[in-house]
Amino acid sequence: MKMRKLGLGILLFSFVLSLTACSGKDKKQTESSTTKGGQTTISYAIWDSGQEPGIRKIADKFEEKNPKIKVDIQVVSWDTYWTMLEAGATGGSLPDTFWMHSNEIYRYGANQMLLNLDDYIKSSKIVSLSHFPKDLTSIYAIKGHQYAIPKDFDTIGLWYNKKMFDEAGIKYPDETWNWQTLKDNAKRLTNADKHQYGFLAPLQNQSGYYNFVYQNGGTIITKDKKSGYDDPKTVEALKFYNSFVDEGLSPKVTDDKASVEALENGQVAMGYFGSWNLSSFSQNDYIKANVDVAVLPKGEKRASIFNGLGNAISANTKHPKESWKWVEYLSSKEGQVMQAKLGVAISAYKGTSDTWVDSNKHFKIKHFIDMLDYAQIRPYSNATTKWEDKAYETLKPAYLGKESVEKAAQKTAKMMNEELESEK
Repeated sequence: MKMRKLGLGILLFSFVLSLTACSGKDKKQTESSTTKGGQTTISYAIWDSGQEPGIRKIADKFEEKNPKIKVDIQVVSWDTYWTMLEAGATGGSLPDTFWMHSNEIYRYGANQMLLNLDDYIKSSKIVSLSHFPKDLTSIYAIKGHQYAIPKDFDTIGLWYNKKMFDEAGIKYPDETWNWQTLKDNAKRLTNADKHQYGFLAPLQNQSGYYNFVYQNGGTIITKDKKSGYDDPKTVEALKFYNSFVDEGLSPKVTDDKASVEALENGQVAMGYFGSWNLSSFSQNDYIKANVDVAVLPKGEKRASIFNGLGNAISANTKHPKESWKWVEYLSSKEGQVMQAKLGVAISAYKGTSDTWVDSNKHFKIKHFIDMLDYAQIRPYSNATTKWEDKAYETLKPAYLGKESVEKAAQKTAKMMNEELESEK
């Protein structure tokens, strides 16, 4: 999922004004994080409206078990979410509990904005980090301290339009596909007269070119924290990815929302989308009737970007005990199994994958689990957002055909190395 903070200064200023207008406290935060009549209401901020119905059911079950605690789920769009958190951190009024991402965990955790969960986990009878993949728990640990507990994980799949494949007489994608198969069939499925494209290659990282880079043996960030954008294998992958746009096999898409709409509107025959899209895709009649998912095509090797969200607690919450009870329940086997059964997301708890697969009969979602065998953790550093946002801008001219991929990649590597050096 791409993070870009367009107009951040204006948005942040507006949020800060709203904070100061309530005597230095966010009004909604004050109302949602209160104790009235012996009952405490805590806030839980998320950015995916598609997951809200399922999470509400989990919260209802939690409230049955803990009648003195109410959970106020607050849904904010991806971009606005991080602006809201930044404003909340500045004003000392973060939500009680909220989602955390690998891009931002270091900034919030290292600056004492998140509650250290070590003692809570140690004393818990229903939560143990051993129940979660080490790759995920390590993302949310800073200098040996845990600041969030994995909520879920995701991989990327090849979503395809069965109707378009049938009309073209092409067999559906399977594990035998490679880059050449993808390109050849993208050509066959492109129809200029119908304004139909064979493949969607948007300017996106996690659900886009990152997968191609690692499939080609390239890298975004090296083990010694250097940029991999100037790696010949990375450049080669970027050139192949951009070739879909250059050859008219993909529309030029630089917006996340437009990517989803291209699939929903039948504009593209194939596209890479994350398992997190399942909730919204399941609610779209066109996609349910015409679309399915397969594993990603193979390059030099197989790879699918792997990531996962974490549940965190504000260090300044007025209700740490109640907030922990909620996060503890979300992280328990019961809460994680319920999340999987409801199809909210692939639960991070070990052993719940089959439950998630069984939650949806519309699509062959087991492929998302199968790809774990060769999944590549999403590249990150202590300040991922700084270089990732800038990479989007430095790569954009090449994507739009205004600059060579080699030149754009060199610029991106130089910028990224400077940012990584500043992290030390």
